Amino acid sequence: MALARFQDLCLDVSDEGRQAAFWSAVLGLTAREGRTDPAVLEGATPQQSLWLNTVPEPKTVKHRVHLDVDTESVEALEALGATVLVPATDEQRWTVMADPEGGEFCAFVRAPDRLRPYRLYEVVVDCAVPEQVARWWGEVLGLAVGSDTEHDWWWLEAGTDARSAPGLPFEGLVFVPVPEPKRGKNRLHWDVQAPSVDALVAAGATVLGTQPHWTVMADPEGNEFCAFPVDE
Repeated sequence: MALARFQDLCLDVSDEGRQAAFWSAVLGLTAREGRTDPAVLEGATPQQSLWLNTVPEPKTVKHRVHLDVDTESVEALEALGATVLVPATDEQRWTVMADPEGGEFCAFVRAPDRLRPYRLYEVVVDCAVPEQVARWWGEVLGLAVGSDTEHDWWWLEAGTDARSAPGLPFEGLVFVPVPEPKRGKNRLHWDVQAPSVDALVAAGATVLGTQPHWTVMADPEGNEFCAFPVDE
């Protein structure tokens, strides 16, 4: 049985207004009307929300969690303020880019008939041991685990039938191998709704801190996430 369900995404930013304008256009989201703190970009469902948390520290290391997005063209993203870091090739069908604050993301160019209003394709997590982290999150979220063992890529697939746990609002949560260890707090994380923080701790999560309405936690590789009570 799932211990939690996916709630939404959160991104640390230095310039809230600039990042809100950029990511709302990239992802097909809309900034909530009226002043909110933190700012939130909204889609057709609450799970598509991206919260923008203004933080004092700038980005200093590569994103260990990043977004893969669908787009009509790389040029369209450049016009919004993105920068190309690594162009796509015949072997690598995605373009590595950076947002206006240097945050890495990957762009997948799609035919017009494959583009949807919500442009988030996947969320990707750099890992020391991808299989272990994928299986851990699969148990927590109650989602099926898939793999490409040739590349040591692992992923959770969005639950779509009535028998599955509530799934993801994007195609997959992907875990990939990298040689470098985690350094510092991730600037991108996801929130979950969980009936029991104790159950998450028993499964291997760590409590990093508590707030009035949520608990800051980390998975077994130290990736931060926030656990909220379940909405009734």
